[in-house]
Amino acid sequence: MAAPVKQNKLIRWIDHRLPVFTLMEHELNEYPTPKNLNYWWNFGSLAGIMLVIMIFTGVFLAMAYTPQKDLAFDSVERIMREVNYGWLMRYIHMNGASFFFIVTYIHIFRGLYYGSYKTPRELLWMLGVVILLLMMATAFMGYVLPWGQMSYWGATVITNLFSAVPVVGNAIVTWLWGGFVVDNPTLNRFFALHYLLPFVIVGVVMLHLAALHQHGSNNPLGIDRKGPQDSIPFHPYYTIKDLFGLGVFLLFYAAFVFFWPNLLGDPANYIPANPLQTPPEIVPEWYFLPFYAILRSVPNKLLGVVMMFGSIFILFLLPWLDTSRVRSATFRPIYKWFFFVLIVDCVALGIVGAHRPEGIWVVIGRIATAYYYFHFLLMMPFVGWFERPRPLPTSISSAVLKGGGRLAGAGATMEKP
Repeated sequence: MAAPVKQNKLIRWIDHRLPVFTLMEHELNEYPTPKNLNYWWNFGSLAGIMLVIMIFTGVFLAMAYTPQKDLAFDSVERIMREVNYGWLMRYIHMNGASFFFIVTYIHIFRGLYYGSYKTPRELLWMLGVVILLLMMATAFMGYVLPWGQMSYWGATVITNLFSAVPVVGNAIVTWLWGGFVVDNPTLNRFFALHYLLPFVIVGVVMLHLAALHQHGSNNPLGIDRKGPQDSIPFHPYYTIKDLFGLGVFLLFYAAFVFFWPNLLGDPANYIPANPLQTPPEIVPEWYFLPFYAILRSVPNKLLGVVMMFGSIFILFLLPWLDTSRVRSATFRPIYKWFFFVLIVDCVALGIVGAHRPEGIWVVIGRIATAYYYFHFLLMMPFVGWFERPRPLPTSISSAVLKGGGRLAGAGATMEKP
């Protein structure tokens, strides 16, 4: 990249007036990156690629979609049957939502394991949580657009949750619906917002990247780079690594698009919306199931709504809830096991959310919900205070080079929170 900026007259002319090539050279080529990043760091770039795919296919689908309650379902069927490659674009978009959440959730859990939310990356983490919230809002509104049975009743149930808010709850629901029932104004609002929010996500992603490049990427050791010997240029080393990860990811993605396009969806959404017939089971998409389980685990409606939203907003507080001076769980023998229990707990919540709130599933849901809050509000502060971490390497290079390197006492090399 450096050579064209210096030698090509056209690029040099543009760059002198709009330094876009200099910016790309600095941010993509010269950007110093820790030399020990593993494949868990691929999922950030995969999330960015999925965002681009979702926007591209979404714009294509919007050209043939009709946001009107009597025509929406038929317009989706027309996209599938009559629009050239409409079936492909819809299956890419529909399954893309699931794969977008898969890579994002893995990206979040990687950050939890390696302490990527700790100083000086607090704002980087918080912007990531904002992106997650925007993704959830966008996905929910997009799920309503086909105007099938699950779309209609899912919109009715989820928007009704705001009625639990004291005093202003019913007014909020009426405002969301654009009337007194889920109807045409609701569909129009959700379509407009579903089209708009991905571009808002792009803006927050830009801020997320700016915050990332301010202090650089975290790494599996959780220690800061101490000089050029600990870094390598992002290109070509990590661009090649990301491309390999992308190739593997696309194999799985393509398998779902071409062979199991409806595996992650609900068959009830292929039935036109009927306000007079409630489905026997109203279940959200799989990526909302853990939060849905938390909502249903609490008998009180308002408290359930608070705990459901609180399960996401608690992530904003992680930089201050985790009191350990060591970032990476690799060197934290106690926290590491609690982290794996958290993964099992989240999977259990997802399974509970897919079942009726009765019998043993109610008990499991309440235990899993209690542990979720215990993990963040009690375990993280107390383990951080009393845990004795393993010694940290003296530098990234000493750990990467063959034979490792001298280990310093954990207390001597810990980064200040």
